[in-house]
Amino acid sequence: MKKAFIGPRIQRLREDLGLNQAELARRLGLSASYLNQIEHNQRPLTTTVLARINATLGVELQVFTEEEQARLVADLREVLGENGGEEAIPLGDIKSLATNMPRIGRALVALHRRSQAAEERLAALAAPPGIPGGAAPTRRPMPYEEVRDFFYHRHNYVAELDEAAERLVAREGLTPGAMESGLEQLLRSRYGVTTTWAETDGTSLNRSYDAERHVLSLSRALSSGQRAFQLATQLAFLDQAALIDRLIECPQLPGPESRALARIGLANYFAGAVLLPYTPFLAATETLSYDIDLLGLRFGVGFETVCHRLSTLQRAEARGVPFFFVRVDRAGNISKRQSATDFHFSRVGGTCPLWNVYEAFAHPGRIVTQMAAMPDGRTYLWIARTVDHSRSGYGTPGKTFAIGLGCDLRHAGKLVYARGLDLAHPEAAMPIGAGCKVCDRPSCPQRAFPPLGRAVRIDEHHSAFDPYPAR
Repeated sequence: MKKAFIGPRIQRLREDLGLNQAELARRLGLSASYLNQIEHNQRPLTTTVLARINATLGVELQVFTEEEQARLVADLREVLGENGGEEAIPLGDIKSLATNMPRIGRALVALHRRSQAAEERLAALAAPPGIPGGAAPTRRPMPYEEVRDFFYHRHNYVAELDEAAERLVAREGLTPGAMESGLEQLLRSRYGVTTTWAETDGTSLNRSYDAERHVLSLSRALSSGQRAFQLATQLAFLDQAALIDRLIECPQLPGPESRALARIGLANYFAGAVLLPYTPFLAATETLSYDIDLLGLRFGVGFETVCHRLSTLQRAEARGVPFFFVRVDRAGNISKRQSATDFHFSRVGGTCPLWNVYEAFAHPGRIVTQMAAMPDGRTYLWIARTVDHSRSGYGTPGKTFAIGLGCDLRHAGKLVYARGLDLAHPEAAMPIGAGCKVCDRPSCPQRAFPPLGRAVRIDEHHSAFDPYPAR
């Protein structure tokens, strides 16, 4: 366990139970002076003492992991940066709140989001009727945002589906890298599903299922790996329906649209777990030093599929590198983002233009790397590459995205992409942020917006290179 300094939480627990320091120390088999040092954060809480507290007092005192604390700190920085005050709250105070009073921190985040939604609903109701664009949209999260948060809170790992997929692959004798025929046969033998080609090549549909006729139509434009993914997705809807229905019954998915989208997301998750079964895939990542192209060749899937699967390897007893995964377009819109760890994607404004995921568009098809440092001092290794999706036929528009995959710099030595980088000197990393509005770097020439919660220095007699110099 990472050293934990959570003295104020121990003190509150003791006071809630009506115990003085001497009495609690006696129950825990500690000296009163040692307990006093723990409560004042002069000594860390060890695993042994934590176990004694949980066993002796009959409570389950949780210690934040480093990643969980960093997530809460990032959310609090965004929330407190929007408080409208001129005085910026120091990062140290925010970290102290997240460490010592995490429940209050989470309550502040939830309260802020409810308040924000209420304000925008009022603005919409107060807007003059009949004026196009006059009514502001409500800030209740859109269904796809609720689904994204659902996976975020699970650290992008769904153990139930992951384990079910691995059992299915072993039981049916499916071969990673050559699953198309096996999945097609499984659908036919178990569910009477016939697979055929889509009748029209010009359609944008990848997969279409006729439930009455038990016919699954797949696009001819799909590669073998993509067809296998669509077959596995359809298998998820038929074979894992009950489990998926249980998973979507949660407060994070309050509406029918978010639950319907979550069903698709969970079915896609299962499909990825079938094509890239956890144990053999994790073994291959370590053997191949996380080389995405080689992993794609071994398992018969594309670059994006491998990257997405890498961001899910968080089984408790066999963890891979905790990655964060994003997919962006040329305009900076993030259409996919998943995080197995703590990297924070801003909910306010755009992302950082200094991030190498945007540089990838200048080097199509080539992997670009970047050591990047966030304002809180955490340093990461990012890799990015463009991927193209198109339909055959002259003049048919396609789509291009940049895929970004990142991890904390302490894991970078396991990746082939770190070769040649000076990991011993993280100060050489590019300074980036989660987004201009929530980034509190005092000096950034690329800034597009002033930082929330901080006053900008306005002086008609002086002009600076930085567009929004903070006071």
